[in-house]
Amino acid sequence: MKTNRHIAKQNIQRIARELGFDDCRVSRAKEATHAEAYRQWIADGCAGDMAWLERNVERRIDPAEVVDGAFSVVSLALNYFPGDNPEDVDYRIARYAWNEDYHDVIEEKLKDLNLAMEELGGVQRFYTDTGPVLERDFATDSGLGWNGKSTVQIHRRLGTWFFLAELITTLDLPPDEPFGDHCGKCTRCIDACPTGAITESHRVDARRCISYLTIEHHGAIPVEFRKQIGNRIYGCDDCLDVCPWNRFAQISRETRFHARQSVFQHQLRDFLTLDDNVFRKLFAKSPIKRIKRNRFLRNVCVALGNVGGEKDLPALERAAGDEDNLISEHASWAIREIKKRAQP
Repeated sequence: MKTNRHIAKQNIQRIARELGFDDCRVSRAKEATHAEAYRQWIADGCAGDMAWLERNVERRIDPAEVVDGAFSVVSLALNYFPGDNPEDVDYRIARYAWNEDYHDVIEEKLKDLNLAMEELGGVQRFYTDTGPVLERDFATDSGLGWNGKSTVQIHRRLGTWFFLAELITTLDLPPDEPFGDHCGKCTRCIDACPTGAITESHRVDARRCISYLTIEHHGAIPVEFRKQIGNRIYGCDDCLDVCPWNRFAQISRETRFHARQSVFQHQLRDFLTLDDNVFRKLFAKSPIKRIKRNRFLRNVCVALGNVGGEKDLPALERAAGDEDNLISEHASWAIREIKKRAQP
């Protein structure tokens, strides 16, 4: 016999599906499973420049610190897989950033789900990578995939290509069962990491991670990592790409995650012509806009230094004269790298 708790949960899951989420499951609001490991990760300095991860540690590991009377965590998955890299493009952008910023897309849906849960009597706080919660722990507890050796969440139907979101709620909802860890002996993600950032299973040193270096890091990219960056200009999908669970992945139904043609029609050196206004227009509503022109062109220069040729030198020479030192220094490095390759 179904109780009111079960009916409430079924209604929440139905509404989540109607809003476009691909999975919706429930866990208990308790201290996060990897709370102590997280404390140690912070103490070891692995967060790099991401100072916000060092703040409010206790709030991150315990939902009751976020919502008074928290009883359940509703975890959600949204598929963003946009397909293969566009043809005739000489650079790589992490797939999640091919179009609109997922924060904006998902928060629209979370607001509607929150309203529905308020009508059921709940008080919620909701996040999608925007607040103090160790979301992968609660997703794993609910059976919404499991945490892979790269620390990326893996889903049996979506593979690695999905966003997580959650609502911490006062509603007493029946929890789901964990699905378990299904990585087995596979180490493809660890082996694929270009910079050795996955220092051991389930532990990433952000300071070595290409996603961190090209997005979160504000300064010059350390010379020791520049060649490993290859032609990546925003993020890195290598540890996601190689996961065998991606054989089940399907193209996302959400067209706002599909490749933006106005971006991918550019060749790598074309980006060096962007002034601040054109950069903002080209990447309007995109997560790339958040790193601003100087960090983006820094990344472009590194990629050109790795894969560019003599035809790219005029654009790089102009960039080497940019008033922003971050751009000019990386452009000068790229020029030297290309000239070294051109030598007989």
